[in-house]
Amino acid sequence: MTADAPGSHARASEPQGLDDRSRWIDLGGPVHYLDFGGPANGPVIVCVHGLGGSSVNWSAIAPLLTDRFRVVAPDLAGHGLTRSMGRGTKVSANQALLHRFIESVPGAPVILMGNSMGGMISLLEAAAAPDAVAGLVLLDPALPFVPTRPDPVVTAMFAAYATPGLGWALMAARRRALSPEAQVAATLSLCCVDRSRVPAEVVAQHVAIARRRTQFADVNRDFLAAARSVTATAGIIRGLPYRQGIRSITAPVLLLHGDRDRLVPVAVARAAARANPSWSLTVLHDIGHIPQLEAPHDTAKAVLAWLDTDGRQAAQAATPRPPARA
Repeated sequence: MTADAPGSHARASEPQGLDDRSRWIDLGGPVHYLDFGGPANGPVIVCVHGLGGSSVNWSAIAPLLTDRFRVVAPDLAGHGLTRSMGRGTKVSANQALLHRFIESVPGAPVILMGNSMGGMISLLEAAAAPDAVAGLVLLDPALPFVPTRPDPVVTAMFAAYATPGLGWALMAARRRALSPEAQVAATLSLCCVDRSRVPAEVVAQHVAIARRRTQFADVNRDFLAAARSVTATAGIIRGLPYRQGIRSITAPVLLLHGDRDRLVPVAVARAAARANPSWSLTVLHDIGHIPQLEAPHDTAKAVLAWLDTDGRQAAQAATPRPPARA
């Protein structure tokens, strides 16, 4: 893995990252990512955040993995510090961007660890480019819809995303009126059972990103395009290619889900596990939609245990090979 090497990695004119983990690469425009470190010859994990998230979504769990694994996390287009700059922000466009990131930064194959929309994008990547994905760790991924009792707040929110006009405009205006601190608190309250479980220093990193994003004029447009594409991709009718793609995946899969997830109910994960019996399913008690932030130690323990057992093949395949001797 290289970082900021001449001719391949370049510092962008965008705001700099939070600390020395911050990196930039040009992939049809600047892409920001965090390099959390780890052994240079260790298996590589690429972490893929969810809708409205960023690379700092992995700041709580990454240090629990880097004794054994190399961990990097990109900001997808229209998220974090990666401006869209003419690039699409739908899941299909960000899957293509993720593929270029894998090829350009760590090199394939890698283990993909995706949360929410990032889990969906990771599944799409594994279906489209199986040689690039050694294994999948899916944390409360956006999976194909199944009949289940919806959360009324979440239902209203996604209805606003899907309906052009006043509803979305009002929601976006209300969010713009919030301070960065209040924006982060509102998101964590929706995604966590108890947002106080998220480490304070990690919350501060999220606030720093939210504050920087107040300078970006294209935030609402990019978010709406991404949100609508998630809903369409997971839908009953338009989501048929997604369902077919999932069935084609042969890489080892760990599906880890919080049993109090309001955005993707645990019933959806159980249905996916029944439909894909080779997948390993772990359900975390009293945890919401972002276990890597709300329960990083329990999540890391489950991930490492899987990588030592059913996911051992993935860990071996994601280990960089030494260069061949001339």
